[in-house]
Amino acid sequence: MQEEFHRNVSVRGSEEFTGIRLREPARYAAGPLGIQVAMQHSFKEMGITRSMRALLHMNQKEGFDCPSCAWPDPEKPSRIGEYCENGAKALADEATTQQINAEFFKKNSVEELSRLTDYELNKFGRLAEPLVLRPGNVHYEPITWKDAYALIAEKLHRLDSPDEAIFYTSGRSSNEAAFLYGMFARAVGTNNMPDCSNMCHESSGVALSETLGIGKGSVKLEDFYGAEVILIAGQNPGTNHPRMLNALEKCKQNGGKIISINPLEESGLVNFRNPKTLKGLTGNGEDIADIHLPVKINQDIPLVKLLLKRLARLDEVTGKVLDRDFIATYTDGYKNLLKDLEQYQEKDLLLRAGVDQAKVDEVVKLLATKSKIIVCWAMGLTQHKNGVENICEYVNLLLAKGAIGKPNTGTCPVRGHSNVQGDRSVGIMHYVNKGLNDRIKKHLGFTPPDKEGVDTVGAIEAMYQGKGKVFICLGGNFLMAASDTEYTAKALQNCNLTVQISTKLNRTHLVTGKTALILPTLGRSEKDMKGGQQRYFTVENSMGRVTRSRGMLKPTSGNLKSEPELIAEMADAYFKGKHTMDWKALGEDYGLIRSYIDKVAKGFENTDERSKGTGYYLPNNVRERNFGSLPKGKAQFTINSLPEHNLGEDEFLLMTIRSHDQFNTTIYGLNDRYRGVYNERRVLFMNPRDMEDWNLKKMDVVDMVSDYDGVKRTANRFLVIPYSIPRTNLAAYFPETNVLVPYNHYADKSKTPISKSIIVKVKKTSP
Repeated sequence: MQEEFHRNVSVRGSEEFTGIRLREPARYAAGPLGIQVAMQHSFKEMGITRSMRALLHMNQKEGFDCPSCAWPDPEKPSRIGEYCENGAKALADEATTQQINAEFFKKNSVEELSRLTDYELNKFGRLAEPLVLRPGNVHYEPITWKDAYALIAEKLHRLDSPDEAIFYTSGRSSNEAAFLYGMFARAVGTNNMPDCSNMCHESSGVALSETLGIGKGSVKLEDFYGAEVILIAGQNPGTNHPRMLNALEKCKQNGGKIISINPLEESGLVNFRNPKTLKGLTGNGEDIADIHLPVKINQDIPLVKLLLKRLARLDEVTGKVLDRDFIATYTDGYKNLLKDLEQYQEKDLLLRAGVDQAKVDEVVKLLATKSKIIVCWAMGLTQHKNGVENICEYVNLLLAKGAIGKPNTGTCPVRGHSNVQGDRSVGIMHYVNKGLNDRIKKHLGFTPPDKEGVDTVGAIEAMYQGKGKVFICLGGNFLMAASDTEYTAKALQNCNLTVQISTKLNRTHLVTGKTALILPTLGRSEKDMKGGQQRYFTVENSMGRVTRSRGMLKPTSGNLKSEPELIAEMADAYFKGKHTMDWKALGEDYGLIRSYIDKVAKGFENTDERSKGTGYYLPNNVRERNFGSLPKGKAQFTINSLPEHNLGEDEFLLMTIRSHDQFNTTIYGLNDRYRGVYNERRVLFMNPRDMEDWNLKKMDVVDMVSDYDGVKRTANRFLVIPYSIPRTNLAAYFPETNVLVPYNHYADKSKTPISKSIIVKVKKTSP
C-alpha cells in the first residue's frame, strides 16, 4: 500500500457553492462588454497606467508575446491593441501588483491554503522569493537561491538511477528555457520529459506525423483570409483562442463559409462583435458559423465518413468533386478508403452523429463545389480513446479534396498554451530522436541517453509506484492539469522532492513531495535585465513561426530569476562547473543558447537575426507537398473505426470544458457569461429531456460517478443546468471534473487522457 498523505491537505479544495446566477447564453462574443471586462480586470490587478503600457506592447513586434494562447500575430499588428479579453486577463493575472512572500506562508499553512478554491489561491498574487517546505512541516520558509540549487543537486545525486528524476514542462516557457531544460535532463541522464502536450495535442502530433509526415499544422494565418470553407471541430475559439475570430471574420468578409462541428453551440461561432471596428462596437457584428452541426460527443468519425461517402458518390457522377490528380500524385490508400466506406449505411452514420439530414446536405453541397478548405480542431477531437483516429479521418477529407499544400488550405490544430509547440521543437520529448541525439553529441559534447523516458501518464505511474523520486516542474499546475486528481496527488506525495518553477500560487505547491521548493520566476511581460542590458527570448506560435518576445514592465520582486538563468544555475550547481556545457555562460547570454538551438534543433537557423520583426517560419514539408518520409513517399489515407462507448441505460458521456473566465487551470473569475452562468463553477450542463427522464430539476444538486476497471471516482456537488446539448451528453468545467478521468484510460498511440468522453452516472444528492 502507498503511504497516507503526509500532510493533511485537501486535493480538491472547497466544494461549497458560491451563489449562482443564471441568464440566457450570449449570442455574440467580444464587443463593448468584452472591452469593459478586460479593462476592469486589468485595472484591478495592475492599475491604469501599468495596464495600458503593457496592453499596448503585447503581441507587438518589439513587445512581448501574450502569455495565454498560441494564436499567431498578423503581419501588421493593430495599433489599437493586438490582444483579446482573455489575453488581457492572462496579462493582468501575471503582471498583478499583488505579491506573496515568506511572511504570507508563515501565517498560512499549506493545509489551510489547500482548503481554498483554485480561484482563491490564484488571487493571492505573485510569488516573490524562493521557498522551501521541509519534511514534516506545514509552512513554507524562505531559502536562498544558492541553497535551493544545492538541495536539488543533493537530491538528484542521491538517486539510484537518473530515471528516478522527472522533468515536466508546461507550454508557457520560452524556446531558450525549454532547450536548456531538455538538455539538463539529458545531461543528468534521463529522457523523462513529460510535457503538457501529452495531455492535449499529442493526438494531433501522432495523427499528422502518420498521415502527412510532420506533427504540426500546415496553414499560415493568411490562409484563413482566402479560404472558401473552414471547418471548426471540437473547438471553442470565442473563449479559448479569441483572436482567431478576427481571422474568421476576414474569411467571411471575403466570401468564405464557416462550419461549426461541436456538441455545444458556442457564442463566438454564432456572432463576433469586433471591438476594433465600428460595426463591432455599435452594430450587430459578423455572424460567423453558416452551419452548426451539434454532433454527439466523439461522433466525428461517423460524420466525416458520411461526408466522404456522399462526396465520393457525387464524384462518380461528375468527376469534379474530388481532386483526382492530387489523389493519384500525392496520396496512397484511397481505394482502401472507398472500400471501407462501402460497408456503412448513410442512415446509420447519420444516426450515430446525431445531426440533422438537411444540415448535412448543406455541408456536402458546400464541400462538393469548393477546394480551398481548412480544418481546425482542439481538445474536442484529441481527448478521446480514438483521438488519433478522429484527426486522421478529417485528414482523409482534406486529402480527398486536394486541400493540402496549397494556399488557403490545410490542417490547423489550434494549440492551447503560448509556446507548447516551441517546447517540442527545441527538444522537449520523452522519446528518443536519433538525429537530435547525434547533434547533441556533436555540438554539446555529451552523449544523451538512448532509453525512452516517461510521458505524463508514465510519470504519474512512476511516482505513484515510488520509482519517480524527484519531480521538477517548469511552469504549470501539474496536479490540476493531469487526469485522475486523487491518484496524481498520491503520486506527487510519494516523491522525496518536488520543485515548482512558477509565477503564481497553485494547488501543486500545496500537494507536494516530502520536501518541496517554490522557485519564483519572471513573467512574460517583465524586463529581463543582465549587466545593464535587456535580454529577449523566442517563442514559436501555433503555425510554426519563431518570433522574439521582450518584456517591458518592472519585475514584481527583485528576487526573481528568469527561467533560462534559473535552469542554467540549477544545472551549474548539479555539475559543479564540470560539464561540457558552460551552464553559467548560457544562463547569462541567451544569444549563446540560440546559437546552440540553431545547431541542435531541427529547422532553426540564424535565429538571432531572423527572429526580428515578424520572425521566420520553421520548415514544413506539407506546405511543399513533400511526403518523402512516409511510405511510398506519399500522404496516407487511413482506415478508422467507429467509436464505441456502449453506454448503459443510466449512463452519460461527459466532456470537460473551460469557462470563459479561465485559461487552462488558471481561474480568473467565476463567470461564464457566454453560457449565461455567473458566480459559480460547480455546474453540470444537461439536456432538458434527459433531466425530465431522470426526474431532475433546474439547480438540483448531483454527484457524478465514473467506474473504470472497478474503481469508482466521484465528483461531488454540481448544480444541474438545462442546456442545449445532445441527449445522453453532459458538460462540466475542469479541473473540478478531472477527478473523474482515469489515469490509465487514454487515446491509443498518443496516451492523451479521455477528458472529453468520460462515462459517468449522475446521482441526485441533498442540497
